Amino acid sequence: MSWNKLICNVRELQLSGTLNGGQSFRWEYNKEIDEWTGVYSKTVWKLRQREDLLQYKVVGSLLTKNVPKNNKEIEKNSIFEELLKKYFRLDFNLSDYYTKWSEKDDLFRAACKQFYGIRMLAQEPVENLFSFICSQNNHISRISSMVEKLCKHYGEEICELDGMMYYSFPDVEKLANPQIESELRQLGFGYRAKFIQRSAAQIVEWEGEKWFTSLQDMKYKEARLELMKLCGIGPKVADCICLMSLNHLEALPVDTHVYQIAAQNYLPHLRGRKTVTDKMYTEIGDHFRNLYGDLAGWAHTVLFCADLKKFQHSDDAEDVKPKKRRKK
Repeated sequence: MSWNKLICNVRELQLSGTLNGGQSFRWEYNKEIDEWTGVYSKTVWKLRQREDLLQYKVVGSLLTKNVPKNNKEIEKNSIFEELLKKYFRLDFNLSDYYTKWSEKDDLFRAACKQFYGIRMLAQEPVENLFSFICSQNNHISRISSMVEKLCKHYGEEICELDGMMYYSFPDVEKLANPQIESELRQLGFGYRAKFIQRSAAQIVEWEGEKWFTSLQDMKYKEARLELMKLCGIGPKVADCICLMSLNHLEALPVDTHVYQIAAQNYLPHLRGRKTVTDKMYTEIGDHFRNLYGDLAGWAHTVLFCADLKKFQHSDDAEDVKPKKRRKK
């Protein structure tokens, strides 16, 4: 299986910071061969960067089942190249935005030297939403484990690779079944089991994909309020979904790390607070929106990656209070 190629300068896309920064939980990195393997859009991918190229292989996919055999190779290449461009939002000239953000903010200018090419992934709303329900009060390795359990038990088999079976993320209808809550509790999801089943049932009642499309068409704050009508969805998770899968790039999730960034560097009057109140949450988000503009959520992600790197090894939390560091 040969590598397909997309021209993409490494300054425009850094795979490590983008795929390992707490946005998606279905990518694994093989350091020995410098390759990423992951699942996106019912497809198993291998990705790597070589000079000014993004190289990819499609290991298996459920998307080409119905493509006529004589058209498959041409059709597949076209489908998958467009999927990757969409996923990494390659229509955005990121260097231009980095320049603008650097001119406005000294902290960003310093952070972007190492964290260049951080892309805001355009994820599928269903997977994004339920992944971030799993993220609540959790750390990255356990979130990844929960997401894989959802896929293994309720998704479709895509293909086998190196002795491991890969699955698609389940359709929302499967997660809406009443027995799902008890099954997920047995699988170790705890209170999140209720949030997953009940949110899924609400989404099905509201016509599923049509509902998500309507949220994309709304203004950001309206979409955020609609998401918070779901069982177990608070302001931060709603902002994650708005930002990462609904194209509301001004959405800004405020967690412990973002609060600390804001209090230490921009809003000193917020220092020393034990909890982030609704008022503080809004103030922090509005500050970054005023600073960076319509893509504030994307810009803040670069600062988030830089802050996370200070204490993160492989599995510290993306969205929880800092844990004590393990003794070496």
